[in-house]
Amino acid sequence: MKEWISIAPQQKRRRKGCRLNTIGLFWLLVWAVLVIGGAGAWRRIAALWAGTGKLPTTSLPPVSKSADPQDAPLMLAVGEVGTPKVYSPYLLLVQLEDGEVLLERGSETPIYPASLTKIMTALAAIEALPDLEREITLPESIFSDIWAANASTAGYQPEETVRAIDLLYGVMLPSGADASLGLAEWIDGGEAAFVERMNRRAAMLGMDNTHFTNVCGLQDEAHQTTLKDLSLLLMEALKNQTFCELFTASRHSTPGTNLHPDGITVHSTLFSKLPDPEVPGGRILGGKTGFTNEAGLCLASLAEINGKGYILLTAGAPGDNKSEPLHILDAQAVYGWLGELGR
Repeated sequence: MKEWISIAPQQKRRRKGCRLNTIGLFWLLVWAVLVIGGAGAWRRIAALWAGTGKLPTTSLPPVSKSADPQDAPLMLAVGEVGTPKVYSPYLLLVQLEDGEVLLERGSETPIYPASLTKIMTALAAIEALPDLEREITLPESIFSDIWAANASTAGYQPEETVRAIDLLYGVMLPSGADASLGLAEWIDGGEAAFVERMNRRAAMLGMDNTHFTNVCGLQDEAHQTTLKDLSLLLMEALKNQTFCELFTASRHSTPGTNLHPDGITVHSTLFSKLPDPEVPGGRILGGKTGFTNEAGLCLASLAEINGKGYILLTAGAPGDNKSEPLHILDAQAVYGWLGELGR
């Protein structure tokens, strides 16, 4: 991998006649946070005060409905000329080395992340697993919810024993709920506890407008984020070599298992709809797609253009998994625009 991918990562004073009890200290803290730190700081303090590390769902603003892409212009980096035509109402293009924002539209607007959630699922799992060769058995109990939700899977079966690394590929390439829930069950004993891990990690990254309620990105009014927050997550994740390998793989074949003696092969939902990753000046290196009816078509991607690394996050493109992949067309248009600019 390129170097730009692998490199990261007072005493209390007493005054006469003025005594503060515990309640007084609490309300002083509330006042200070609201005045100085804003809403994001308040959510972090509230989570710590409660001792859970979880973000209160009621403190997040409502998710906006997808708008016509022409309703708001793309915000351009200083000195650039022209903009690419895109279908996604929410977009954020960032240069990886220095975090410079080159294109932006609605990047701080609350959205549903759909399967872009699995970027956090994978990163949290990698960080929690000391041995990626460890074999994990998928309990039958996780599959009833998967089948009920008609969620996408990697193709694993109840009671199948699979290496952790193969489950991670199952999370990222085919967007498998079976792999995601299997890892959550193994690491933390269940999805709810693993989601708490995800929310603690989000708070550590300063993802102030993010709250996860599940590991797969299934629709939930309280499960939301922003593209700006997702950019913080993706830039952190790309410092991890294992995550980079997952994010840039087009396919992965597992060794034989107890239920698949010949193993199984999983394919990237991005590259399966992107037969040619080449764009002017470079190529698209990898990415993670997402879709729900409420979220629209979403994509987080990585590209190398004229020797530099870029990440692009888009959400809310019209269509579905069977229609024209407008989120992928947006990535080709934006990265091609960059290449033609000679950035």
